[in-house]
Amino acid sequence: MGYYPQIMVIHNLDDICHEMEVFGITHKYQAAEAPKSLTATLKIENLSPKKAKTIADSAKAAKTSAYLKTNGRQTDSQLLIIGSLDKLCRLAAQLAGSASQAALGKQIKAALDNYNRRDFNLHGDAYTLNLSQRTHIMGVLNVTPDSFSDGGKYLEPDKAIVHAKELVAEGADIIDIGGESSRPGSEPISAAEELARILPVLQGLIAEIPVPISIDTYKAQVAEAALRLGAHMINDISGLRFDPDMAPLIAKYKVPVIIMHIKGTPQNMQQNPTYKSLMGEITEYLQQGITLACTAGINPEQIIIDPGIGFGKTVKHNLQIINRLSALKCLGKPIMVGTSRKSFIGQVLDLPPERRQAGTAASVSCAILNGAHIVRVHDVAGMAQVARLTDAIRQAPIGNYE
Repeated sequence: MGYYPQIMVIHNLDDICHEMEVFGITHKYQAAEAPKSLTATLKIENLSPKKAKTIADSAKAAKTSAYLKTNGRQTDSQLLIIGSLDKLCRLAAQLAGSASQAALGKQIKAALDNYNRRDFNLHGDAYTLNLSQRTHIMGVLNVTPDSFSDGGKYLEPDKAIVHAKELVAEGADIIDIGGESSRPGSEPISAAEELARILPVLQGLIAEIPVPISIDTYKAQVAEAALRLGAHMINDISGLRFDPDMAPLIAKYKVPVIIMHIKGTPQNMQQNPTYKSLMGEITEYLQQGITLACTAGINPEQIIIDPGIGFGKTVKHNLQIINRLSALKCLGKPIMVGTSRKSFIGQVLDLPPERRQAGTAASVSCAILNGAHIVRVHDVAGMAQVARLTDAIRQAPIGNYE
């Protein structure tokens, strides 16, 4: 008797195409057959009962399984549609051909195309980051007196510069300099004070380290001064919402931007945050941020998204985001996740910030397996090892072929 039958869980089209390659199936047939092997579940929310029923009927006609939930209200119906990738694409085309459902059909088609996208690259004048090849490490450099984990340690420019160089030596691909704490309950500071903290550090690093430097700010005035000095990208915790001048400024300098989800502001975000649909609302917020960026002229290929772990979320919210991170792949952008030393780890493990390395490692590994391209961390050396091994596991073929 031969080996016991194997059931292979196919995570993406690359998996099944690799198996088909081994069996000598040509690329022409791979393109036709591979989408039949990948089953996806499509969730659509905030529909009227009538519209939900119409879409469910179309889904059944496309030979997918459709499940309808309605509470009787006019905009509260939900649909769960399950089918192979090719059948869901067929449904999207069918809806796109209908005058009343064309917009939804196009959205579904874009989400399906985006979900399987794997080619992400960031380009700057002096660097290229191939985010498809491996997970990249963003090293945190807080030049603040009050950050939750390392506030005050690197407030002096000389100490900050030395630490940044250490992070690069440990494996950081990007250094993220922040001059204003965004911990829960933190009070905002002026642009002048923020600049006084970050510019001496940026000036001391710009010609000294071989990796791009990101500036963690939501103020256009701060971003412009840093970009003028040579910073390479902007990490905006507000997702371009707090300062209307930020998006046009980034478009002007043609640099990448990280658009993060936040519910509220750092001052009030942890005051009983609630969601009707956690991943749905985060996805919608990020999609609106992408639209805002593109409308301002930012290159769509220079946009990174971040679900904002800890920014207006409970412990359960944060755990759910990491578990369901792959849902954000439908936006077609590289994903950054920052879990390092955060309070949800401390609450689950009952540990202070300085003892959360193992918890951070677990969250980083799970985030990578679920779709993260960049992880933002304090402990670069350890997390670089975690990322390297997790990448090796993630990229291992599902068969045992040489």
